[in-house]
Amino acid sequence: MKLSKNIAWFAWVTASVFYAYQYILRVMPNIMLDNIVQQFHITPVVFGQFAGVYYIGYAALHLPIGILLDRVGPRKIMTGCILLTVIGLLPIIFATHWVYPLIGRVLIGIGSSAAILGTFKIIRMTFSAQRFTRMLSLSVTIGLIGAIYGGGPVSYMCHLLGYKAVVAIFACLGLILAALTYSLVPEIEAIKSKSVLADIKMVLKNHRVVFTCIAAGFMVGPLEGFADVWGSSFLEHVYGFSNKTASYLPSMIFFGMCFGAPFLSLIAERTGRYLGVIIAAGSIMFAIFLALVLQLLSAGSITIGFLLVGVCSAYQILAIYKASTYVPDHVAGLTTAVANMLIMSFGYVFHTGIGVIVDLYGGIQSTQAFIYGIGFIPVTLAIGTLGFAWVAYNDRPIVKVQFDS
Repeated sequence: MKLSKNIAWFAWVTASVFYAYQYILRVMPNIMLDNIVQQFHITPVVFGQFAGVYYIGYAALHLPIGILLDRVGPRKIMTGCILLTVIGLLPIIFATHWVYPLIGRVLIGIGSSAAILGTFKIIRMTFSAQRFTRMLSLSVTIGLIGAIYGGGPVSYMCHLLGYKAVVAIFACLGLILAALTYSLVPEIEAIKSKSVLADIKMVLKNHRVVFTCIAAGFMVGPLEGFADVWGSSFLEHVYGFSNKTASYLPSMIFFGMCFGAPFLSLIAERTGRYLGVIIAAGSIMFAIFLALVLQLLSAGSITIGFLLVGVCSAYQILAIYKASTYVPDHVAGLTTAVANMLIMSFGYVFHTGIGVIVDLYGGIQSTQAFIYGIGFIPVTLAIGTLGFAWVAYNDRPIVKVQFDS
């Protein structure tokens, strides 16, 4: 289904803005850690769970929302999901019991899962196949700009207006975005499939797909654990940076990923060594985070290091693509949704794991606790990188040697 040029562009811009909006909501706890802890009197473990349940909601509904986008269409599904994120913000403003913000965070994760999947769908239905990669890269860049401006500027707004007022502003922006989405995104004819369950089973029973996704999940710590939530507090307590500097620096990871997505893809396409590029990216992130935890970096080297980490974090795109090559063509699209779901679910593991370690070693006021907590990330980076090395070893072609008699 190809639409008029103006409708196609309006639909794409709306989907890309939603992608940026959900990124801002994802990194909000990074800015509001102290406020939320004080308001609800919770421990670092509980806060880590609060940040992490976003990924549970995101991953758990990823597949159903992907199917609904095909069967119902992005107009209604994306509008409904945007409204879910708005509802998820409200407990931070009005609730007195901690369970309600926790449920709200799950709702934000569920709603956010429609952002990237809806963007995929809209690009496919409104642009030619030749322009898919180009438009997707632009959408990712817009989304990551949202992540960048979920750091320092939102922190400034919190200091100026108060964090509850900022949450209220973003709830109102969500309502406006929902109205625009319903108005600008066109209806589509529902696509019906008789073998959805069989296709899902085919993907989930493919051991190479699952192992590739698990290895990729072990490597998302810099993006989903550090940059999303724990990075600012770590830099304040361990390196002694001001709140403003500590809020901006993790944003460099998202900024680097803006360039990393096309850069790593170009290298992998030119060389054909997708797994080799992933292994190199994992090794670079491991080295930088090891140096960070050992307090070997200055403010300048942290900035450069985070930009490199951001570039390397784009390995996820290559990992998802590689997983899709292990299945027949008719389930390649479904495989990308499953892969993204499995990888994103590791966000809960990182947020909860870091929270448990921080609480175990003295809480959010302890410098040593943050060192041990973030030290969890280079360990998992090493595991994930070694996992891809194993995948690469088993992925190599088998050379048959013949001996002359």
